[in-house]
Amino acid sequence: MSKPLEGIRILDLTHMLSGPYAGMILADLGAETIKVEPLTGEGTRALLAKDPRHSFKGMGAYFLTLNRNKQSVCIDLKSEQGLAVFHDLVREADVVLDNFSAGVPQKLKIDYEHLKQINPLIITCSVSGFGQDGPNYQRPAFDQVVQGIGGGMSITGDNAEHPTRAGIPIGDLGGGMFAVMGVLAALQARHSKGHGQHVDISMLDCQISMLNYMATMYFLSGENPEPLGNGHFVHVPYNTYRTADGFIIVAVIFDSFWDNLVGLLDVEALKDPKYKTQPARLADKKLIDGILNELFATRDTAHWVEQLSSVRVPCAPVNRFSDALADPQVRHRKMVVEIPHPQGGTVEAPGNPIKLSADDEDSYSPPPLLGEHTDAVLERVLGYDAERIAALKNQRIVG
Repeated sequence: MSKPLEGIRILDLTHMLSGPYAGMILADLGAETIKVEPLTGEGTRALLAKDPRHSFKGMGAYFLTLNRNKQSVCIDLKSEQGLAVFHDLVREADVVLDNFSAGVPQKLKIDYEHLKQINPLIITCSVSGFGQDGPNYQRPAFDQVVQGIGGGMSITGDNAEHPTRAGIPIGDLGGGMFAVMGVLAALQARHSKGHGQHVDISMLDCQISMLNYMATMYFLSGENPEPLGNGHFVHVPYNTYRTADGFIIVAVIFDSFWDNLVGLLDVEALKDPKYKTQPARLADKKLIDGILNELFATRDTAHWVEQLSSVRVPCAPVNRFSDALADPQVRHRKMVVEIPHPQGGTVEAPGNPIKLSADDEDSYSPPPLLGEHTDAVLERVLGYDAERIAALKNQRIVG
């Protein structure tokens, strides 16, 4: 078994979440991913590093998760000699990945226009809040900023008076996911057309893309959608209901599911023939949800999941992390894996969701210690001898 991106070398200049997440996925898929850090280390190294509940042997949860399968090389990119070392690496690389603020790569001379002169086939990818052009591209952005500007927050939550961000940082993670798609597309274009290029990923663009059909609905109607909590604007019942010990989701999309539900629950008020089709159910949404809430509260979640599943009504518990990460399906799919620490021991973390039939080796190397691979990479990739590496270290060019 092998990994699909073996033979691809990535220089990962990223920090925090969106960029490192992209680098993590590419590394999981087998790309040789060299994390290029300042001599003081990338900022995520310090996050939670001293939190006794969320760190392991001096590495916080952020760094442990996002930097597995990567190597660490420390270079002072702000020095002329350090930039020269980096440019030497670019000559031997396929992709340079960053998530600096717009304009920073140009200032550091690590942007596509500079790097293509060194390696005409290089692919660069920048993940930023607003992209590399436009009237507001230089605004600072973080996850919740783009969630807000992107429109998704306005339809999340129970009502328009309390806009709510997504529980997971979908602004950052969305940027990372689209960066992976962009890099893979650029690699294929290079393979078929013989050129490198720049991949410009805007976190805001990604949020707008994920509005998808709801944006088209707005363009057709001219009406801003309102938040519906966990309900649906078409399907009924489609909601989250309280049980005796938690919550259950019921999602009746087709009329046949409604028939199965009514047959199971045997509630006289729900047997009205008019409810056999969606329009009447939607008109009486509040009444139907009220009946179901009252009924589901009489038994625990496990009971209702078993009963509803037995008649093929789509349903699910609202799992806490402890439930979701212990789910047999999740475990079977190797979505919880052990990540080794470079100093020994392992930590559990989410696995790689991309499953391939022919190239799906599931293996994870430790997140690197700061500068752990500087000597090895400079020697193996660039052919620097020990004397030259030592001189660079003495001058604080690399570390």
